[in-house]
Amino acid sequence: MARIKDRDKLHEASISTVKSISKQKDLNSISGVIHRPPLKNQLNTQTAPSSTNQLNSYRGASDFQAFWHLYHEEVAEIPLTKEARKIFNELELARVEILGSIEFRGSKTNINEYIKNKITSLEEEKSNEYLAIASNVWLKYMLGLLDDRNSKEIANNFNNKFNLKGNNNLISEFKKNISNQESFQKTSLKFLKAINLVEKSEDIIEENDKSIDPPGSSDNLDSNIDDVNDGDETESIESNESMDMPDEMVFEEDSTSFAEASIDEEIEALSYPENTFNSELQKNYEIYTNDFDEVIDAKELTTNEESLRLRKQLDNLIKPHLTTIGKLANRLQRLLLAKQNTSWNYNLEEGILDTARLHRIIAKPGFPLSFKEEKQTDFKDTVVSLLIDNSGSMRGRSISLAAICADIISTTLDRCQIKTEILGFTTKHWKGGQSKQLWLQRGSRSYPGRLNDIRHIVYKSADNSLRRARKNFGTMLREGLLKENIDGEALAWSHERLIKRGEERKILIVISDGAPVDDSTLSANKDDYLDNHLKEIIYLIENNSPVELQAIGIGHDVTKYYKNALTINRAEELGEVLLLALKVWLNEIRFVDKFYVSKINLCIRLQVAI
Repeated sequence: MARIKDRDKLHEASISTVKSISKQKDLNSISGVIHRPPLKNQLNTQTAPSSTNQLNSYRGASDFQAFWHLYHEEVAEIPLTKEARKIFNELELARVEILGSIEFRGSKTNINEYIKNKITSLEEEKSNEYLAIASNVWLKYMLGLLDDRNSKEIANNFNNKFNLKGNNNLISEFKKNISNQESFQKTSLKFLKAINLVEKSEDIIEENDKSIDPPGSSDNLDSNIDDVNDGDETESIESNESMDMPDEMVFEEDSTSFAEASIDEEIEALSYPENTFNSELQKNYEIYTNDFDEVIDAKELTTNEESLRLRKQLDNLIKPHLTTIGKLANRLQRLLLAKQNTSWNYNLEEGILDTARLHRIIAKPGFPLSFKEEKQTDFKDTVVSLLIDNSGSMRGRSISLAAICADIISTTLDRCQIKTEILGFTTKHWKGGQSKQLWLQRGSRSYPGRLNDIRHIVYKSADNSLRRARKNFGTMLREGLLKENIDGEALAWSHERLIKRGEERKILIVISDGAPVDDSTLSANKDDYLDNHLKEIIYLIENNSPVELQAIGIGHDVTKYYKNALTINRAEELGEVLLLALKVWLNEIRFVDKFYVSKINLCIRLQVAI
């Protein structure tokens, strides 16, 4: 097994390659959940793996997104049920993956490995997405593009479940229409009818009959499909000459058992179950519709001029604390560096002269073992995510404190070479948006679940440099941004982003001023609906997740929700609170109960007073 030496360069190369293959240079790269199908103009990425045995799967996640943006044309959405929609999308994904495998032979291995890992994890989770991915495998197997035992078993089970044996006409139709999105979609609807997920495919086809001429189409792909199996090259899209990345930059042979153990631990962390929260809380929490939700980059919320103005405004708020911030950052940096180099190897023949053994040189000038060497201890690979409440109750002093916190923490950790991401959460509207309007139009059924359109904001992704992202922090001060807050979903979202990352240690810090509030949701459900959901999410993370959850209450004690929490009431407390908090969190000291939290807070108050 080989270890990947330069993961950052591999990550950058992967992004560049996707943009090149898809012919879309303006794709917005966002670190986090890999969406199937990919979102419009968006590329989702994950941290590059640490070992080569995960490399094909990592490349496959990039390859299918590149092919989707290359071969898929956006058309009017066909009205389908949720289950039918998932299978319909997966069949289209299978189509673009087949087209990509024909043009870029090495991608076939990558995508198959990614699908294999994906369906294995879904199988383990008993996810409702399993059936959709199985349809992807079924189609490729029936077209002769997969022949391994696992794919055969999945395809046979799929055939048996829906009694599809002997339905060769559909297979021939799929094969014939691979190059034509419109015709392929019509065949997909016939397939959904055959498995009883739609009633009248003909009616749907007539309503959505539009001409489509996808790029990269070909009239003679029947023979090409058969050729995909021949000469299957193991190189990936990323290994093309366009990457300009020499092998020695990426791989380094590793023979030590320590490194092997670290890689295994990281892979185990990467495979942490997906959708745990949604599946476990399905019975207690419902979303009326998520069609109008959005995850948005902070820079899209403002113009460049407004962004610079808001950043200047934040700088003015930070100015009184600059001296303190610098000192605290230096203290924390020294603390972390001291942890890295705390031991020495003695009695060496070369290295640094050991002054404690100078008498040896005087007494025995020829004595060779009078040197020492500092033993390097690896600092645990860590990522920190800040999730900031962008609700209306945070307006004014509270959001200013939160923005300053974000700036201080990200600046300090960046100096310590710890990756940090800054996220925010709010809603798109006051008292419900399009979700509520849809609910009213459909009869206003009782207990509909969440009724507002959520907005999750990425101020800085973990892989983005602080220098580039820093101006986005001022967006928190933007007039009109702060609306309502649905904390539970935001917490699950930020947790899911973290869990996908490859770092060994993951810390999630929530900055909030209290309880979740959304008038439209609370007026149509029980009063404690959002409150209970938040508590359940917190319980799951604190008890079942490798992510370490911490909280900073702005003007309010949030220990009602979070077991590990500190409180900031005034700007003057910022420096010492954050320093102590970071020292505690990064030194692997856990808050054990509310009494200890209160004790820490009291110590901070005393330090500030002194």
